[in-house]
Amino acid sequence: MRVKFKKLNPGIGINIPAPAYATVGAAGIDLAAAIREPVVVHPQGRAMIPSGLAVDIPDSDLVGLVFPRSGLAAKYGITMANAVGVIDSDYKGEIICPVQNNGQIPYEIKPGDRIAQLVFVPVLQVEIEYTDQLTKSDRGDGGFGSTGR
Repeated sequence: MRVKFKKLNPGIGINIPAPAYATVGAAGIDLAAAIREPVVVHPQGRAMIPSGLAVDIPDSDLVGLVFPRSGLAAKYGITMANAVGVIDSDYKGEIICPVQNNGQIPYEIKPGDRIAQLVFVPVLQVEIEYTDQLTKSDRGDGGFGSTGR
């Protein structure tokens, strides 16, 4: 499948890495920080980091999901403030990454640093139907922690 990207920052592919899969088996396309100057994200702080890109998702059967990079999360506590960003097929604006520092020390994001990954996933839109009775299951309405540790 071909998906079109629009470069909103002229540095994409020059001094800011172009969106790309890091390996043949990668599920996510790396997104880089399209910033001019480094940005320091303090512990428990957030920063809105632009990707310099917009994406033209061809139809509503596909969604772009923006995930944190696992290495940044594991090593430094750097993640996405919204956990996972949803890029709907009708959104044509810039992909912005709300980076959050859950670590103990300030983290500096430099221009061109890979900060997130974009994964394309099929979507099924459903018709909403109201009912007074849901199908029974073993779990029922058991909520958080109801299936064990």
